[in-house]
Amino acid sequence: MQDTNMNSEGSVKASFPISAHLALGEIPSIKEPILLDDWLIWLEQRPLECGRTTALLKPWGSSKAGAQELTPAPINLRTRIHVYGGGPFAACIDNNYLYCSWINDEDGCLWSQTFIILPNNNNEHGKWVEPISDLICLSRKEKFCLGGGLIDCSRKRWIGCLEHEEKDFIVSFRLDKVNQKPEILHSSYDFSGYLALNPTHDQLAWIEWRKPYMPWESSQLCAANINENGCLYNMKILAGSDFKNINNISVFQPFWLDNGKLVVAEDSNGWWNLIILEIDLRKDENHQWERVFSMDSEAGMPQWVYGMSTASSAGNQILSAQCRNGLWELNIVNSQYSVKHLKQPFQDLAYIHSNELRAVAVASNSVCGVGLLEIDLKNETFIHQPVVNIELDQNLISKPQQLVFSGYKGKRTYAWYYPPSNGVKKRAPLLVKSHSGPTAMASIGLNLSIQFWTSRGWGVVDVNYGGSSGFGREYRDRLKGNWGLVDAFDCEFAAKSLISGGQADQSLIAIEGGSAGGFTTLACLCFTDIFRVGACRYAVTDL
Repeated sequence: MQDTNMNSEGSVKASFPISAHLALGEIPSIKEPILLDDWLIWLEQRPLECGRTTALLKPWGSSKAGAQELTPAPINLRTRIHVYGGGPFAACIDNNYLYCSWINDEDGCLWSQTFIILPNNNNEHGKWVEPISDLICLSRKEKFCLGGGLIDCSRKRWIGCLEHEEKDFIVSFRLDKVNQKPEILHSSYDFSGYLALNPTHDQLAWIEWRKPYMPWESSQLCAANINENGCLYNMKILAGSDFKNINNISVFQPFWLDNGKLVVAEDSNGWWNLIILEIDLRKDENHQWERVFSMDSEAGMPQWVYGMSTASSAGNQILSAQCRNGLWELNIVNSQYSVKHLKQPFQDLAYIHSNELRAVAVASNSVCGVGLLEIDLKNETFIHQPVVNIELDQNLISKPQQLVFSGYKGKRTYAWYYPPSNGVKKRAPLLVKSHSGPTAMASIGLNLSIQFWTSRGWGVVDVNYGGSSGFGREYRDRLKGNWGLVDAFDCEFAAKSLISGGQADQSLIAIEGGSAGGFTTLACLCFTDIFRVGACRYAVTDL
């Protein structure tokens, strides 16, 4: 029996207990928003269209403005680079023209289209731009993968990463020519990504990493000048690991301020903190970084995919999301490196992007679902538009409680515990959740699949086992050489902590997980005796 209904304003009204239809419903996901002048562009993945991803555009800061689809069906924005993909879409605005490029999953090719921005008084039904060119297939269909690109507006070209036979290249394609061969700008040692073009379009920064390391273990920040012909020269390594000495430092997501300074997150102090550098690659000198701040919080994430962003340029200031003990917050860092906390009600933040005094993020909290968060940095006001406005009785939502317990080898370990929402004060069945990754993090954004169980009298504990991100380098490194041990032990002892505290019934303990969490689930069922049943989804294992 379905317990949801749609009201006249497009909201979904839900009753308790939460139905499986609502918990696992076909709610779109959003990612990779960017701000260009007065416009907001983002990607939306639509389950009702077989998971197709499309790009949408609307005026920034207008909660009532309709969105215009830039890439209508059957276009499906997706990259397969490094298997996990990310970064399929790029755009820029120049002289009232919007230039867009994307990788279409159907053929793996790079496509492009140019739009003209319409006058405000001509907009009808959320139509904000008009195409002035046909769709152009820029690349040939070859045995390589493209992704993580940007548009160099000054040269009317796409610059991005190309993966071929387990090696990456930085390449370019002109935006006005069909069936091109990629122009190779740089050959990486192994892998590369996260390209960033400076404001004057004469310097490019990017991340590289080498086998056998993953980028969150050991990586480098590289940069090069761009000459008049668009070629890279005078490439230098500016930060990160020295692979000769096995100095393992991870760098994440470089970006440029309007004044030409380069910012990146790096973890040489044990935490992904921001550092800043004023550089002139034409000078042969040692570049001295300044640390923007030193905090026991993370301004970075494990780089599994392209397109992630935790910080952005806000003029000559920095907008930075930082994670402390599993909770995200937003801060503004001024030119004197003074940190100001932005008051906003969301603790699950991703895909940070800003443009002068405007900002956007994908945000949620324990009572509000995922949506676009648009922030006026001058007035410190915001609007939040959930993807789907689900009307839930706030009193019946189970709120996460931070659980701190002794995990593997007695180390301080974190989890989020959701008590049964029926308020019954007795030992309850418990579902232990082991997240994927395994470097991911259990967040506190509204999760209807968790509420499905808590609304039926279960407790749920979402475990940030050793190896999770958001708690510093040492915490992230706990899983090295111990996958299947540390994670399984921590999930077991999260459950035992709740049993000893009187919240969970030791005879009714279940566990579930997918991907890396599916492997953890199998390890728990094999090597512990506390779990009575487990649900394993697409586990990383070979029986």
